[in-house]
Amino acid sequence: MCVLKIFLVEDDLFFGETLKYHLQLNPDFEVHLFQTGKDCLINLYEKPDIICLDFGLPDITGDKLLKKIQETNDKIPIIIISGQEDIEVAVDFLKSGAKDYIVKSNHTKDLLWNSILKIRENLKLVQEVEELKEKLEQKFSFEKTIIGQSDSIKSVFNKINKAINTNINVSITGETGTGKEVVAKAIHYNSDRKNKPFIAVNMAAIPKDLIESVFFGHEKGAFTGASERSIGKFEQADGGTIFLDEIAELDLNLQSKLLRVLQEREVIRLGGTTRIKFNARLIIATHKDLSQEVKKGNFREDLFYRIIGLPIELPPLRERGNDTLLLAKYFIDLFTKENKIKSITLSKESKQKLMKYPFYGNIRELKSVIDLACVMCEENEILLDDLTFTSINSNDMFLSEEKKLKEYTAEIILHYLKKNNNDVIQTAKKLDIGKSTIYNLIQSKIV
Repeated sequence: MCVLKIFLVEDDLFFGETLKYHLQLNPDFEVHLFQTGKDCLINLYEKPDIICLDFGLPDITGDKLLKKIQETNDKIPIIIISGQEDIEVAVDFLKSGAKDYIVKSNHTKDLLWNSILKIRENLKLVQEVEELKEKLEQKFSFEKTIIGQSDSIKSVFNKINKAINTNINVSITGETGTGKEVVAKAIHYNSDRKNKPFIAVNMAAIPKDLIESVFFGHEKGAFTGASERSIGKFEQADGGTIFLDEIAELDLNLQSKLLRVLQEREVIRLGGTTRIKFNARLIIATHKDLSQEVKKGNFREDLFYRIIGLPIELPPLRERGNDTLLLAKYFIDLFTKENKIKSITLSKESKQKLMKYPFYGNIRELKSVIDLACVMCEENEILLDDLTFTSINSNDMFLSEEKKLKEYTAEIILHYLKKNNNDVIQTAKKLDIGKSTIYNLIQSKIV
């Protein structure tokens, strides 16, 4: 909550302007002054965060206006400002739902300021709780978060369910962009650890000389620059889940230290001597084949067996059939909602194009393509030309459509003809083919 919209209802214009000026000294307060209860009511559509209400208005009494506001929206905090010092009146207002009752005096502006600050803190807490509930609800329903109906993704759902009901270590493998962290969060937020921390560590993003401090923490003065104690990721994850992404990138020397920590279930901070117990579930992820890394000598065999637990292999998007279109629609709906624009559809041709493309960047690449298409499309429909694929591997685009060998051959010859200014002899030499092959293709109008 950045700006707080405040309605100030006061028939004494001088007093009202004084309060408004004082409140607007806070740049986070947006104050609207009304002199009648009617003006306040007809402007409730602007959804004020707080209403400061004078008890003695010329057109309606404070208690009646309070009820009318509550009939429209009973969640708006209301502060009563009154010239009456009658305790019974104040108590009646507070029983009726007013958040505060302030008697007009030389201190009114300061009392009002403090009351609004307290209400703002409560509103922040309510908002944070609502946002947390929304996030948790999304995470709990993992079959809505992980989009798909293919047999391969249903197999993943089955393994997620098995992981949820136990505390076994989980190892998630799959190509880059297949959603490994999404699966890790789905397991955590559906398990009995859901109310405890989910701590994610990307091994590839941490400098080698800092990993030990990040993992296990350090004491003040443990090394140059350690000006205060730091709690490591394993301690932070106590009771919850620690997710080690790209585990194959971990240095061999640190692999042995990680193995000891996992065996003993305790850490010693750098520069310290105290053994600190922790209870955290381990989930690891990698796009590499860990068993092959063991054979190559890049990964410890004993650590491999310690962390492998329940293996979940995520299928690449190109092997998930119609899931591509389901995900595309999900990303379109997400984009339109976030950008507050009208709904967007996919044309038949654009659907076919999406289904043929191999998506070596998987779900992450698909989201990027869809976001750009939503920006580029006209008439709220994504057409063929709105889909732009920026493939790292040039062969991806060339092979993204299924064609006959003759058609691929013609494309290659046409490419080199243009490159050689339609010089047939030069092109034939470059491709090591006979001139007649090129002439035959030209005569058949394929090239």
